[in-house]
Amino acid sequence: MNMSSLFNGSAFDAVLDQYFSPFAEWLASIVFYPLPMFGTEAPIIVLWLIVAGTFFTLWLKFLNVRGMKHAVNLIRGKYTPAEAVGEVSHFQALATAVSSTVGLGNIAGVAVAITLGGPGAAFWMVVAGFFGMSTKMVECTLAVKYRHVHADGTTSGGPMYYLRDGLAEVGFARLGKFLAIAWALFMMIAALGTNAFQANQATQQLVDVADVAWLADNKWAIGVAMAALTALVILGGIKSIARVTGVLVPFMAVLYVTACLIVIFTNIGGVPAALGEIITGAFSPEGVAGGVVGSLVVGLQRATFSNSAGVGDAAVAHSAVKTNRPASEGFVASLEPFIDTIIVCSMTALTIVLTGTWQGSDVLEVSGVTLTSRAFETVSPWFPYVLALAVLLFAYSTILSNSYYGMKGFGFLLGDNPRAEVVYKAIFLCFTVIGAASTLAPVILFADSVFFLLALCNIIGLYFLAKVVRREFHSYWTKLKAGEFKIVKNDRRPHMYGSKNP
Repeated sequence: MNMSSLFNGSAFDAVLDQYFSPFAEWLASIVFYPLPMFGTEAPIIVLWLIVAGTFFTLWLKFLNVRGMKHAVNLIRGKYTPAEAVGEVSHFQALATAVSSTVGLGNIAGVAVAITLGGPGAAFWMVVAGFFGMSTKMVECTLAVKYRHVHADGTTSGGPMYYLRDGLAEVGFARLGKFLAIAWALFMMIAALGTNAFQANQATQQLVDVADVAWLADNKWAIGVAMAALTALVILGGIKSIARVTGVLVPFMAVLYVTACLIVIFTNIGGVPAALGEIITGAFSPEGVAGGVVGSLVVGLQRATFSNSAGVGDAAVAHSAVKTNRPASEGFVASLEPFIDTIIVCSMTALTIVLTGTWQGSDVLEVSGVTLTSRAFETVSPWFPYVLALAVLLFAYSTILSNSYYGMKGFGFLLGDNPRAEVVYKAIFLCFTVIGAASTLAPVILFADSVFFLLALCNIIGLYFLAKVVRREFHSYWTKLKAGEFKIVKNDRRPHMYGSKNP
């Protein structure tokens, strides 16, 4: 049997459609149950996430804005004592988490939002990103506070730990244990589905750009190559993943944003009008899908898909940071939605609105990536190749980070067993190949549903631990403003030590 028949994508898809698709559709209908709102519908789970972001922004008195300068100083390494516990730097933890969120949602998701909700949807994406900054602050602070540091110096952390141990601390041990197990199980499954989707999209982009018949007929080969490249990184654990994403994320972000800026500057005369469309479209009674509310709902939903604030997955990466002060990583984590949604998504939105490629497009017939590619093509026929490279890098970086998230969820369920984590890595790599060869539509639908079930478990815990988080931030911020932290030099790098407990 040759490899083509072994990984026969169409045959695999047919089996999934027949036996698994009905269950996936049923689950999606529950998770994304729509709530009628002024002539349109909003998935309750999206509203659940937005309400949480708004609550924590007010709860922390807009600390997501007041602490931005401090967050930048943290990722520069100014506030990390040499003896801090952890595996990766603030910058590497941020890069690993951003590698998961900055992906196809920033390219295809924004195009879909504008097609469905008009240019005004881009405005509401920025609003969602702003409130998502606070949710990230909360979950990542808790991830560091309740993480487990093993004898060999490695760490395990994330929602499953602060749900179990944090809720037990405030008197809800049974609820916390249930939510922790559920979150870990959902994360393990969601990571496999996300991996398959990213591998599939990256493969399709490569096939389209290369225009080589053999590749189109043997997508499994691309999957094997991607799995091999992924294995080289993920087998080394979080330190290896952080080293790669620490280089990859800045490069791919600069590459993509620069490409968008070239499109924008090429059409610089239309920028005021495009910005006007985005702002007025957000409040216009005449919208593409349900007027103002339709534009708002679509924008909020796509932003939530993009930055995953409230889902809790990024907290797994942030828990490995070198710090003795949990709140410090909360400030760093707040930069994620700012980078992902407010900067990168806004660049995509302005590019699409400015070039007008969204007008007259049917999202059911034209993919979001195609719309963005058409916007790039207005500059030069070869410019979509830059987009294709960005898509490949975004997909690869997302695969790397999600392997770690799923592995830690699987490990938690089996008592942090290192062997169990190795088994999960092997399964994860198999899904990379399968995802490249098949469309896996029902699996992706199922994974999306499970992904947002994570938010249901996570945010319940965040509300129960809201007072704990506020105490952490109040203590940290008060000491910072009082000048109790002193910057010192150590190994030619500036570090900050606390006056009592560094």
